[in-house]
Amino acid sequence: MVNPTLLDPTWYITAFAGGAFGAAIGALPAFIFTGFMVIAGEALAVSGGHQGGYGPISDYGQSTAGVAVNAGTFTGYVGFGPIFGPHISFAAGAAAAAYAAKKGYIDDGKNILWAAGTNHIDVLLVGGIFGILGMVGTGLGRTVGFPTDNIATMVFLSALIHRVAFGYSVIGEVTGDGLFDVGPWERDEDEAPGIWLPWQYKWSGVAMIGLIGGIFGGALYYATGSALLGFGISAASLVFLQCGVDNIPVTHHITLPGSVGAWGAVAAGYSPTLVIIWGALFGIFGALMGEVLERVFYMHGGTHVDPPAGAIAASGLLSAVLTAAGVLGATFWGGLGGIGL
Repeated sequence: MVNPTLLDPTWYITAFAGGAFGAAIGALPAFIFTGFMVIAGEALAVSGGHQGGYGPISDYGQSTAGVAVNAGTFTGYVGFGPIFGPHISFAAGAAAAAYAAKKGYIDDGKNILWAAGTNHIDVLLVGGIFGILGMVGTGLGRTVGFPTDNIATMVFLSALIHRVAFGYSVIGEVTGDGLFDVGPWERDEDEAPGIWLPWQYKWSGVAMIGLIGGIFGGALYYATGSALLGFGISAASLVFLQCGVDNIPVTHHITLPGSVGAWGAVAAGYSPTLVIIWGALFGIFGALMGEVLERVFYMHGGTHVDPPAGAIAASGLLSAVLTAAGVLGATFWGGLGGIGL
């Protein structure tokens, strides 16, 4: 069955605006709004609250109309739909920065803090086009039943597409002793690659924040029943990164997999202790996978290819495999009880 969003013209119109708005305010600010909207929607869902209003809405990507906007649809339409869905607003903001750098408007195509404002209409149009691309790609993933987070997958793929579309190398110029070598950057060599987070790249520290964030995400799910609240908190915490606070870790690719691991463990009937342990294991996996993708796709390239998005998608695939093998009881992303983001 074709995902309903692909057949609804209001989604195309709104996704264009969502992508253009992401370009106007910048990719990271748009993603921070994603976090706040998810917190709001999940708080409503946990409390059993109701948000008034009528009109076209979405329940985690399933388009409906003429019904009141409630807790679940608030998260699905505002947080993960055409308004602030990362595959639309964040991905479009990243594409806009890549395009702006190619046109000479800015110096750094990786600068996801940069906001286009209203100075360059062509940049806003690029954002709108990539907003539609993100919506369509995610809808196609849901249609075929790709068993992972289709939103995160599209964030990652959209960045590879904008590299090709704007004439960038998909990987970039590799320096040092290979893809994983950060030595040139540590030695401050002239041709050194630009790493993603200077305070979050050493394997031991990455694994430790993975452990912490995985427990955090697992515990939040176990306590509230929301697998998305940890993600929302992690995304919203990046407001401090946007404001220039030193050493703020990026953790949404850790807390969300942590909640997903806990989700599967609860469905399998494991004890509370094992539920939290599964959250920790998925958090570590997400953290380490993010760093792997950072060194392969982000570090050497000229634009922002999002390591957390790829890590979340990989975590979803791991969840699906472990569910199919009977180790976990359900997977959050698509099929087997999942909601199919």
